[in-house]
Amino acid sequence: MEQPSAVVLLGAQRFDPNLQAASESLHADGRIGLITAGWQERESEDEELVSHLGGNTINLRLHERGEQIFAGDPELRAAHRERQDLLRHTQDFYRIRLEHLREAERIIAQRTAPSGIHIEEGRTSVEAIRELDIRHLANCARLHVAFELRWGLGKRPSVLRHRAEIAEAVGGCSVIAIAGGHVASLINRLALFGIGSLVGGKVVLAWSGGAMAVSDRVVLFHDDPPQGPGVSEVLDAGLGLVPGVVLLPHPEQRLQLNDRQRVHRLVNRFLPARCLALPARSHLTFRDGKFSSIEGVLELRLDGENVPFRSAS
Repeated sequence: MEQPSAVVLLGAQRFDPNLQAASESLHADGRIGLITAGWQERESEDEELVSHLGGNTINLRLHERGEQIFAGDPELRAAHRERQDLLRHTQDFYRIRLEHLREAERIIAQRTAPSGIHIEEGRTSVEAIRELDIRHLANCARLHVAFELRWGLGKRPSVLRHRAEIAEAVGGCSVIAIAGGHVASLINRLALFGIGSLVGGKVVLAWSGGAMAVSDRVVLFHDDPPQGPGVSEVLDAGLGLVPGVVLLPHPEQRLQLNDRQRVHRLVNRFLPARCLALPARSHLTFRDGKFSSIEGVLELRLDGENVPFRSAS
């Protein structure tokens, strides 16, 4: 699969956008294809975004197109709903096991024991969580593959028409801009319409949940959610355009960056991937396997600190 010419990852854009400046810095002239599927029913409410980008845009309407497909293809709609139910159950059982492993890790960390044993048991706790994450991703992938093989989306007329229209529209764009919103809905639509195969040679701008969706592993996180103690959880695979990083947008609201133990646990869990926080006004470019043009991005470190991200490996 041909890779994008560049992927620009950005923080939140709602109140203090820097999307246009990031696009202009890459001299990405030409039409911009918008993906706002994460906004779901509000997908078409893109006036502010279009104005910010200068107006030369086309909204690919992935959420609306998906609804049209399911309305006209009841058999596929039922199968898709069944697959989504299976994914939800898989996520639920994964979350139950994860919470128990996380609680065991916390209790073991507080126990008194000779240092050698304590270190080894702590390592075992982290390895158990890593293995659970890997197994969960594999289960999600298995469900996606089974769905694709059974229903042949690439050959199904109801899907083919929309994929062809999207491919034609994207062919006239030099930039694809992927907004955030409901990240599960977003990655669902990106997969349904095969967007990963259409971005080759183009500039991809992705922010908030959109940035998460272009990584190789989408991690849901919140250190202080309304419903109680937060446990970060793997949701599913993303497009894989930016591998080897866990992207954490909105750290101002979702991460306790001054809690060194929390930061350490998060970083240690996802090693060797690097955990990068994307505050508002931050951005960085991934091109030819390297990061550049880094502004305001924070890297979370194993010692519990967070520092300005520098691309050196």
